[in-house]
Amino acid sequence: MCELLGVSRSGFYAWSSRPESARKRQDRRLAVEIRAHFRASRGRYGSPRILLDLRDQGVCVGRKRVARLMRQEGITACGRRRFRGTTDSTHGLPVAPNLLDRAFEVEGLDTVWAGDITYVPTQEGWLYLAVLLDLASRYVVGWATSESLEDDLTLAALDRALEVRRPPRGLIHHSDQGSQYASRDYQLRLAARGLVPSMSRKGNCWDNAAVESFFSSFKREELPDGGFVTKDQARATIFDYIEVFYNRKRRHSTLGGISPARFEATLRRLAA
Repeated sequence: MCELLGVSRSGFYAWSSRPESARKRQDRRLAVEIRAHFRASRGRYGSPRILLDLRDQGVCVGRKRVARLMRQEGITACGRRRFRGTTDSTHGLPVAPNLLDRAFEVEGLDTVWAGDITYVPTQEGWLYLAVLLDLASRYVVGWATSESLEDDLTLAALDRALEVRRPPRGLIHHSDQGSQYASRDYQLRLAARGLVPSMSRKGNCWDNAAVESFFSSFKREELPDGGFVTKDQARATIFDYIEVFYNRKRRHSTLGGISPARFEATLRRLAA
């Protein structure tokens, strides 16, 4: 073998008996920690968020090294999924002006909320999810699910947010021009609490990109291939994702790599 490869026998034996390098030992330990953090995120995190987890534990490592080890170990975060629209804007209801105008960087809590609806496929049929995000922290302040796209879905999410947060009058409520948000009942509920409506331009999903990003993350990280088996399974997963993981644990790139709950706590301490 040595003759075929053009190396000396003494060189081969020296290589085979040489102890593992310090770099290799560090890589092996790092790979174990990376896999542990990947499992803790339920397969959701890529190298940027894994890197933040490691640095929080005092591990001094670079992003490229984490990415290289993840490739070598075959550790891959969930991929993106195809977008599907749920908005029906072909109605004759009044629509509000676009007050937000893509100004997604908001400083104060309960200053701007953004809402939207998405579909969740199951083997029993569609389940629909409506959410409201506080744009300052990306915290999901209200959400609801339903088996239909009736107005009650968005009203349930709004009522949940109003009960939990009790926002001041003048808060901007941004949504698309869907009939659920433009309906008389929904607009009356906003007016009764002093919330100011704002709507995206017709057919322009970029005007509500923050909520679209949330839906994209949820489906990429939680939606099984072929959809959920039952609607009850989908509801349980949605609850766990929003209330247990996303709001309180998930690192958000817009927030400097910390969770919405931690970001809100920081804002409240600074305000105090």
